[in-house]
Amino acid sequence: MMKPGRLWRGELPLGEAFWTYAVIGGIAVNAVTSLLFVVLVSADRLVAALLVGYALSVPYNVLAIVGVWRAAERDEGPRARAELYRIVALVGLTLLSVT
Repeated sequence: MMKPGRLWRGELPLGEAFWTYAVIGGIAVNAVTSLLFVVLVSADRLVAALLVGYALSVPYNVLAIVGVWRAAERDEGPRARAELYRIVALVGLTLLSVT
């Protein structure tokens, strides 16, 4: 079940925030919105394509980045892992947002 409030506040365990929401969720959301973007562009529905391609994926990506970032602050595991998860989420989801 999606837990956007807890994710946003960084209340989820770092592993769940990173693997479930940043990695799996990020790939799923961005794959679906990219596919819909291509279909809509092919149908000459440019405004709809932009809305689907960015208005859905970018907010999700921001939510996932913030969730991982805040969960990393609270994480009691190795700092290096928390920082790595932060960097990977930030870079990966930012790249998915602009492509």
